[in-house]
Amino acid sequence: MSTTTTPARGPEVIAPGSGQHLHFLNHLATVKVRGGADGALSVVEFAAPRGLGPPLHRHDDEDELFVVLSGEVAFHCGDDRLLTGEGGIAFLPHGIPHTFQVHSETATFVCVTGSRAQAPRFDLMVTALGVPTPSPTLPEPGPIDPGHVAEVCGEHGIQILGPPPAPLD
Repeated sequence: MSTTTTPARGPEVIAPGSGQHLHFLNHLATVKVRGGADGALSVVEFAAPRGLGPPLHRHDDEDELFVVLSGEVAFHCGDDRLLTGEGGIAFLPHGIPHTFQVHSETATFVCVTGSRAQAPRFDLMVTALGVPTPSPTLPEPGPIDPGHVAEVCGEHGIQILGPPPAPLD
């Protein structure tokens, strides 16, 4: 009897400033580690201006772990609210509605996604909605088509449930 095994992914070291840079829904996303067919997790770094936050949403099977590198970010998951700064970590399990919002002038944070059901698709969603950019800079704010965002998110196991957080004063 023959068994076929998929070679394990090799180690990666990602240098600061490297990765695939994308202008993603009015902020900068840098894909650092792709989920892929042989990956158990994906890693995307974000740089975002004050007030930025995604619509209220729920992941069907991906858990998210956020690490705040700079600035302050408020995380909302179910009934829990947490405002955290540099070094803070937020774990947002799949199946629970959540969102977040940048409270400082800017913030940089990393989102690690993982799933026991299948390879993570979060990085693929970011790539599908993002526009490649050669340099890691924040984009000029522009209009966002909520219907298109909901459609692409749905294709990647993310259900949009409500609007983004209200603007900050």
